[in-house]
Amino acid sequence: MRMAAFDLTRPAMHTSCIVFASPHSGRDYPHSLLARSGLDARQIRSSEDAFVDRLFDKAPAHGAPLLAARAPRAWVDLNRAADELDPALIEGVARRGHNPRVASGLGVIPRVVAGGRAIYDGKIGLDEARQRIESCWMPYHAALQALLAESHARFGESVLVDCHSMPHEAIELAGGPGRRRPHVVLGDRFGAAASPRIMAGIEAAFTSAGLRVARNTPFAGAYVTQAYGRPSRRQHAVQVEIDRSLYMDEARIAPHAGFDAFRAQLGEVIARIAALGRPEAGQLAAE
Repeated sequence: MRMAAFDLTRPAMHTSCIVFASPHSGRDYPHSLLARSGLDARQIRSSEDAFVDRLFDKAPAHGAPLLAARAPRAWVDLNRAADELDPALIEGVARRGHNPRVASGLGVIPRVVAGGRAIYDGKIGLDEARQRIESCWMPYHAALQALLAESHARFGESVLVDCHSMPHEAIELAGGPGRRRPHVVLGDRFGAAASPRIMAGIEAAFTSAGLRVARNTPFAGAYVTQAYGRPSRRQHAVQVEIDRSLYMDEARIAPHAGFDAFRAQLGEVIARIAALGRPEAGQLAAE
């Protein structure tokens, strides 16, 4: 059975050059994956950015499209290059130069989930890996490229907001001595993926809603920001990582009592970010 790669929600009126996307919130786990894995249904979801698509679902109401993966990260990782194939998992893949993501088991077809727990007992075939890429990775990125090209053609600028979540433990030490931990980490690959004005505008949208923000540490952005961020061409990409403890019970992978309130708070952030991409906000290209 062929898996739908993504859901795309378009605004009734396309008024902003911002494109919101959630590549890791997919939760359509194929039966074949669950049957072959030694992990239980909760363990296999530990790398999932659970409910991030719901957190950002107000984007279309503010004139910006929302692209959300349906394929789960444990099946195919849409924030990796299509050629980041893991020879330790996939039969017939030759070892190439060192790639830390692949070496750690987090290639385009992941070998492990969070905590380094193996998804499979053995290897999978190269044909299967290629089929996952062709049926899920390629359609998602074709849709993302089309949305960004449409925004650029319409507004002269495109801004991708790549939406993710992070385990609370990942930022427990991020604040450093005497500093409070961030709620949100924005990644622009240290300025390579977005202009200073865009980055500052997105940061201000979060801080105006009372959220603490850090930049590029511990997450600076991965394949998506690297592939789509071209500030010199007025194409920007910013990765957003949100502390999961703000809205979910990480152990149960379920929304907690504060989910609706946080989603409403994030709705204010989405409105401000979408406003950055409207022509009346000023020429985004004028730096």
